[in-house]
Amino acid sequence: MPRKRRLRPPAPLPEEERLLLLQAQALAEEEAAKKKSEMLTQFLKDKLTKEEQSSALNLSKINTQWRAVLRAAKARELRADLEILSQTFARVADCKDSVIQSLARELAEAEAQHGRALCSHLHNVDRLLELQRCRLRYLREDYDAELLALQRDFELERCAGDRAGPPG
Repeated sequence: MPRKRRLRPPAPLPEEERLLLLQAQALAEEEAAKKKSEMLTQFLKDKLTKEEQSSALNLSKINTQWRAVLRAAKARELRADLEILSQTFARVADCKDSVIQSLARELAEAEAQHGRALCSHLHNVDRLLELQRCRLRYLREDYDAELLALQRDFELERCAGDRAGPPG
């Protein structure tokens, strides 16, 4: 079996070498710490960049989903409003249709009444004209009879005056 070697403590170095060695070690440790710090800084910067990208992407997704939710809610609201407006329009249209039908009936009745009134008026005017013609005929007959009587009287007086002779 091979024998184990014992590690011996290194021989004491001279003070100057020892200081140089300690400085070199301190410098190496400082550079390692600096490298480690730079690597950690770079890692954190990369991680921050990835987080910012993820955050922006997630924010975009959230905004998109939120807009979809708002669109759906607005669509439901507009459909409900549309249904209400449709029902209101149907009621108003029915009301106006009934008013139009009522006015059409009233107009037909008014036209029929006007026709009856016009017919009655024309009949009355015809009767009045007939009455006036009859009255005029009677007046004409009276006039003719009086004229004839006056002409006879005139002729009689004329004949009587001719017989009496010329005056003076």
